[in-house]
Amino acid sequence: MAVVAVVGAGLIGASWCALLTWKGHAVRIVDPSPDVTARVTAMQDRAWAALAGLEPPPAAPGAWQVMPLAEAVAGADLIIEAGPEALEAKQALLADIDAAAAPAVPIASSTTAHPPSALQAPCRHPERVLVAHPFNPPHLVPLVEIVPSPRTDPAVTAAVRAFFEGLGKRCILVKKEATGHVANRLAAALYREAVHLVAEGIADVEDVDAAIAYGPGLRWAVMGPHMLYHLGGGAGGLRAYLDHLGPAQERRWADLGTPALSEPVKQALVAGVEAEAAGRALPALEAERDAALVAVLKALAAVRGTGGGGGGG
Repeated sequence: MAVVAVVGAGLIGASWCALLTWKGHAVRIVDPSPDVTARVTAMQDRAWAALAGLEPPPAAPGAWQVMPLAEAVAGADLIIEAGPEALEAKQALLADIDAAAAPAVPIASSTTAHPPSALQAPCRHPERVLVAHPFNPPHLVPLVEIVPSPRTDPAVTAAVRAFFEGLGKRCILVKKEATGHVANRLAAALYREAVHLVAEGIADVEDVDAAIAYGPGLRWAVMGPHMLYHLGGGAGGLRAYLDHLGPAQERRWADLGTPALSEPVKQALVAGVEAEAAGRALPALEAERDAALVAVLKALAAVRGTGGGGGGG
């Protein structure tokens, strides 16, 4: 059992807390919000219900408690920062964490976009700071992007990666800093074109979503784009695809849009999502998403011969 301090208990931090306690770790939460206890309790109830669909409930789950920063980091084995996404706010928070925690304790930021070198800037011990970015919801989605900076101690990188892999996560190592890391850059590229298609009247929101969910999204749950195009090249594999279909791919790239999130575009997107939701509130949509994720993870686990968690905790 490890002692993990989770600083920030919003959507991501509360989800981390639920997964960590499910896996038997002790969690210390730092969050100034007056409703933090109710919020974390509600997330744990939802997350544990979903996790029970993947694996047997733990014999000895961990517990969590809310406490001040200095108490939370004292004796912690790992600190997960999941505060507000604004860079200045994160830098201030990480400076406070760095000042309060023993120098050897790794600090892993859940930031969606900021490079670790920027996060490390105000810290006295930058060598123990790196990014460990999950995908929402962290208690179900297996991916964690491990992003060190040139100043991060390789031993810290290895230890943090080993910890998250111990949770059943599928970690990737981002070898060079980039805004948005890897997965969010890919997601941003797709969403840019999804917005363009709506803005140009090519398809409405629901049909754009269906095009992904009922088409390439199913394949992407199984393999990534490079491997899928390798299969799309026939007997010659990826080399045949690039040689014969590469020019068509380049033509599509040249025709992709660069939309602006103007007020009319935002209104069209929101109206489209509301129509697609068809009156279902966010909790119902979240429950639908989580149930589907559990089913997908169980199916992948069966095919790949892994445990019930499918590598996703």
